[in-house]
Amino acid sequence: RLAALALPAAAAAQQANMPHATLQAFHSDRQLVRYLHNLEGASPPRPAPTSPLTSPASVSAPTCTGAPEQAAAEITGRVTNPQGQPEAAVLVRIESLNAGAVTDTAGTYRLDIPGQRICPGQAVQIIAARQGLAVVSHSLTLSPGARLTHNFQVMPQIMLLEDVVVTGTAGTPESITNNQQEGVDEGGIVKRQGDYLVILRRGRLFTVDVGGGRLRPVSMVNAFGGDGDPDAWYDEMLVSGETVVVIGYSYENDATEIGLFRIDPQGGLHYRETWHLRSGDYYSSRNYASRLIGTRLVMYAPVAAEIDDDSLEGWMPGMRRWRPGGKEDDEFRRILRPGRVYGPGRPLHVHDHPVLHTVTSCELGRGRTECKATAVLGPEGRVFYVSPTAAYVWTSDWTQERERAPSTVYRIPLDGSAPAALGVEGAPVDQFSFLESGDGHLNVLVRSDAEGDAMWDAEDADGGDVRLLRVPIGRFGNGRGSARGGDYRVLPVPSDSGYAFHNRFVGHHLLYGTGGGWDEPATGAAVLYALRWDGGRPARVPLPHGVDRIEVMGADAVVVGADSADLHFSGIRLGRRPRVAQRYVHPDAQQGELRSHGFFYRADAPDEGVIGLPIMGPGKPGYTHLFDESASVLFVQNRDDAFRPLGELEARPEDAEDDGCIASCVDWYGNSRPLFLDGRILALLGYEIVEGAVVDGRIREVRRVGFAPRTLAARH
Repeated sequence: RLAALALPAAAAAQQANMPHATLQAFHSDRQLVRYLHNLEGASPPRPAPTSPLTSPASVSAPTCTGAPEQAAAEITGRVTNPQGQPEAAVLVRIESLNAGAVTDTAGTYRLDIPGQRICPGQAVQIIAARQGLAVVSHSLTLSPGARLTHNFQVMPQIMLLEDVVVTGTAGTPESITNNQQEGVDEGGIVKRQGDYLVILRRGRLFTVDVGGGRLRPVSMVNAFGGDGDPDAWYDEMLVSGETVVVIGYSYENDATEIGLFRIDPQGGLHYRETWHLRSGDYYSSRNYASRLIGTRLVMYAPVAAEIDDDSLEGWMPGMRRWRPGGKEDDEFRRILRPGRVYGPGRPLHVHDHPVLHTVTSCELGRGRTECKATAVLGPEGRVFYVSPTAAYVWTSDWTQERERAPSTVYRIPLDGSAPAALGVEGAPVDQFSFLESGDGHLNVLVRSDAEGDAMWDAEDADGGDVRLLRVPIGRFGNGRGSARGGDYRVLPVPSDSGYAFHNRFVGHHLLYGTGGGWDEPATGAAVLYALRWDGGRPARVPLPHGVDRIEVMGADAVVVGADSADLHFSGIRLGRRPRVAQRYVHPDAQQGELRSHGFFYRADAPDEGVIGLPIMGPGKPGYTHLFDESASVLFVQNRDDAFRPLGELEARPEDAEDDGCIASCVDWYGNSRPLFLDGRILALLGYEIVEGAVVDGRIREVRRVGFAPRTLAARH
């Protein structure tokens, strides 16, 4: 990864005539090998198989084809909350039959399913989902002509607490992570489990007791577990109940490394086991490779297809349990079998650099690790996004030197049913370009020249047109259909001096603009564009600074940007006419963290809350956050359409000590975070946690604790 710093400027459905409503899987190794061989010389490949599949692994592909004259099935019902009140705009869907409907204002829905799609006695999963609600899934048995009534009771995501700490978006009581999507936790460097903070830094895990007003270091353990591989990069961490999961990448093993640890009731950390998932590097300067939905761990990893290999055994995704002195590749056991590798639906060529885009799901709540994988074959460029119901992978050929290159977006349901796909144009910039909205649509901001978000590709998407794709999820099919011209809205192209493109869906609005990034701070004024994603003209919102960060602030948004001297905050009031409602300029500063998790907004009331953001000295290139720790965390109060600085909690770098780092010694995912816990305000700054209290409108340091390795070793 250090070598990769020498990179660009930033330091560098249509379903008519479709035989099936989902992608079709390769039903044998031989078929997949033959397909890949046919890619050589850029010859047109053989299309994906279209015959019905009988493999048990492909549970969502039709196992029979009903007669056209079979009667349609009908499912009706009502969706209500625990108080019995109706819930509108809830998506009710059966993934395996590609059938869906949205509830009306009375909470009622109706699904009509053509009889030819249904096998007698067919078992299906029906789900109800909407942003802000916990996903509900039930089993049904269907037959042609069936008339069923099925009601749902749904709850806010905050109530999904079945012995698992589930974090939500910024501002919910459980969350300390600035997640993009409610109900979908993202791998990060600090999580909360009961009375304890769990922190991942520079190849080690730490716990700090914060219960009952305490602030006390407790435990430390190597993230590589015992005598593990100290050459891996340990990037992301998630907590599910007593299980702590560390995700890293080992270049020595060409594998994603999954370390499992147990946190006991006293906050002690205990190594359990390590697994290797054979894959390519998942790293992205903006995105995260892992998500947690309830007790289900979802990971993305690309695997380059060996098109000239006669065997799949040496490169297909596989897992092995790591053991000291263990053997190499011959211990990997494939987790992708025929029936779970899906064809692209449109022709691939050798110059596409075919990749198996693999989504692996591991159940963590059953006492043992159970993992299953699904892969779609596509070009190398990619962006990965996870909603509460599905993982999306947008693939594009980043080698093509032409605008609006053909791309494909895949929808991989999290219930294990078969993926569906849609032909599209251009590419998103990053995961924030996506929104699966509660009205049953996928909304994606695309640029003609974007290359996906692998490594630093998202930092260089500064040219080409801008369009908003809005397409019904029901239009996804076998990949041969494409989004229609009317599904795209042409949007204004930012003409600012900044080169880094940022976008974000906030409520019913989409916001985007350009600013600085990993290179020098942008200078001069900029324009933020804001529009409703379900229709309407974009509003042009002039700003005196670049757009370096767009974040949710209650029902509104805040845009952060730095120039060569100062750090700017602009509050954006969203409504019929988006506008700047409040501003604050913090002198002699810039962001100390570029990743989305560096920011947090604690919502105290509908229009009131506190912003926390790490900062450092002004004028430095953005990439210096990898090597320089943040100087402090700045807190800004939002109240009565005004920003008021509360002050900073500062680091004491002079007190830092050599940590004896032997693994993952660059903070690729950051090292500083604002933390809001049970009314308390804290700042994670390297190996320190500083607590503050607001007194007379200013934040004052109350205490601090260090948890550097030698400090903890001395305590024990």
